[in-house]
Amino acid sequence: MDTKKSQQDLDSVSSSELQSSGIGRRDFFKKSAAISVGALASTAALASNEKGDRTILEPQEWGTKWGDPITKNLYGMPSKYEHNVTRRYTKLLASGNYRASIAVTPIQESSGIITPNGLFFSRSHGGVAQIDPNEHRLMITGLVEKPIVLTMKQLKRYPSVTRTHFIECPANGGQEWRGPQYNSLQFAKGFMSCAEWTGVYIKTILEDLGLKSEAKWMLAEGGDSSKMGRTIPVEKVLDDAMIVWGQNGEALRPEQGYPIRLLVPGWEGNLSVKWLRRLDFASEPWYCKEETSKYTVLKPNGKAIQHFYANEVNSTVTSPSPEIDWSDLEDGDIVEIEGLAWSGMGTITGVDISFDGGNTYKEAQLKGLVLPKCWTRWSYMHTYKKGEELLLTSRAMDDAGYIQPTVDQETSVVGVEAVYHRNAVETWKVEKDGKITHVEIRSQLERKPNGELTVEGKA
Repeated sequence: MDTKKSQQDLDSVSSSELQSSGIGRRDFFKKSAAISVGALASTAALASNEKGDRTILEPQEWGTKWGDPITKNLYGMPSKYEHNVTRRYTKLLASGNYRASIAVTPIQESSGIITPNGLFFSRSHGGVAQIDPNEHRLMITGLVEKPIVLTMKQLKRYPSVTRTHFIECPANGGQEWRGPQYNSLQFAKGFMSCAEWTGVYIKTILEDLGLKSEAKWMLAEGGDSSKMGRTIPVEKVLDDAMIVWGQNGEALRPEQGYPIRLLVPGWEGNLSVKWLRRLDFASEPWYCKEETSKYTVLKPNGKAIQHFYANEVNSTVTSPSPEIDWSDLEDGDIVEIEGLAWSGMGTITGVDISFDGGNTYKEAQLKGLVLPKCWTRWSYMHTYKKGEELLLTSRAMDDAGYIQPTVDQETSVVGVEAVYHRNAVETWKVEKDGKITHVEIRSQLERKPNGELTVEGKA
């Protein structure tokens, strides 16, 4: 195991959830009653004690004067106290060039399955283009019966659809192939976000234009300075690929490809080309720069994997995490372990949680909406024991029959020189003081000179 050096609401808990998490229903209500009685006693003590908590006993400034007028921010802003909830970046992932870099999403702070537009993962290859929609055009050409150039108004005349899907960079978690690099959930798994998208299926446009039978591939090209180009099989195009202009009820932000981008649900995020200006259909793939020198995986035998598009089944524990630890918990506290699961292959069917690094697993509960190629929330109710060390590992599965592999299972096939498509299970170590450390569980790391196996090593 390599280590890196460097509440939620309990709104409703079913009896089956309590039993599956090792908390009896009677014990739970007994504890709840004890907490309630304790809270009343504490309130009485505060009321009779001049040194009590003045933040509840006395009126606060904000409750004694006028608030801001509704006209102050005509486009709403988050509370100033949420200033720490932002996208983050690092020179290590940008080589100092922030026009060809990433800004990662604070998934540890996310609620539900929708990422706000201002926090959505951002990746650019030549900076964020600022495009006038009135001057922007989409050209559709190649092996189509009626090539066309569309204005934005003309494009939006096609019947629209709204779908909820995640977008994940294939390098999400890619720094971890050799071992944990960041003691941070945001930098380990924040290369992704999930949103509600509005646009038109490409197949709807092709019904109007006519696609020739020899067309097997589509080139999508961006209108920014990098002219990002990616090749996509026609089968996927005719399945669920979209041209989108809306995100979470508003127009795309510039960093998300305004005025339009391609959306290829479940597949590598770089395929969802931003600032979309051209779709070209042909019988052969284009082998663009981004699918030859980039976005391929070198196997141990020296051969490269190419055109492997779907992001595999994956999951992570979001709370606790290095950013949200358990250092404030008391012995016996009931706490919700929560996380995300997702699959570009289909729909999440289950998530297991392990407290011993994957030796044994227990079934977690899926929460809220469960949609294909979309984030899925899961949770597990746990009774915290002060001073106990845990190795929290989640493992997801989908309706395509895939289960997250262990680190050893994945690296035995791909090796450790890859960058993309890392979906092995991830582990947080809960330290005795409740702090959280990013670790990696391996069946064998190395042998000491005397032949003894090193099972736990620090990076």
